[in-house]
Amino acid sequence: MKEIISSGLAELGLADRVPEHAPEQLAEYGRLMLEKNQVMNLTAIREEDGVAQLHMLDSAALLNWGDFEGKTLLDVGTGAGLPGLPLKILVPSLQVTLLDSLNKRVDWLNEVCAQLGLEGIQAVHARAEEQALVKGWRDGFDVVTARAVAELRLLCELCLPFVKVGGVFLAMKSVDSQDELDQAAHCIKMLGGRVEPVMDYPVPGAGVTHRLIPIRKVAPTLKGYPRRWAKIQKNPL
Repeated sequence: MKEIISSGLAELGLADRVPEHAPEQLAEYGRLMLEKNQVMNLTAIREEDGVAQLHMLDSAALLNWGDFEGKTLLDVGTGAGLPGLPLKILVPSLQVTLLDSLNKRVDWLNEVCAQLGLEGIQAVHARAEEQALVKGWRDGFDVVTARAVAELRLLCELCLPFVKVGGVFLAMKSVDSQDELDQAAHCIKMLGGRVEPVMDYPVPGAGVTHRLIPIRKVAPTLKGYPRRWAKIQKNPL
């Protein structure tokens, strides 16, 4: 796995921009993920090559969007820790919070961070629509990421309230997400966001192209958002 990650980082033009030990740490993280996946649902990918390409390198590609050095990042619905944990390994100065609604995953993520010797990263058990109302969390992060399969309108309502004005929400999507983006235009504006140019990128070795949709926070999110999850699902903005 380490060799695939190393060559993929080189293909992305990142080999000289990340710590020397990053491929080894990412490979160890991938190994721990596959091991835990035997008893906990973390990923549908069962092979090392797939984990290296579609998890580690897919996350690493975000570094070609912009500068993460010294920023605060919240990864909403982090699941197995993606993309927040790989980004922390690749950019050690990044202060990362991994947010997930399943306590078992959160406990495992904190164990992994300790095993990898990572500092400046924590996993927190909470629901995004509730945590976004908490002081210090709302408008509290430079960067918010989401790799969830939920529709963009739903993700924006969950994620934009966490972003500082001037910060950015990075939605990781497939390249066929233009309809989603068009449908989310009203929602994004209403919640204080503005879409910046999307970044389509091939995932090294995987034979697929993914899309990053950056949404800049240009105004505070209105009070009352996010709503309860049932309302968000039933009546997307």
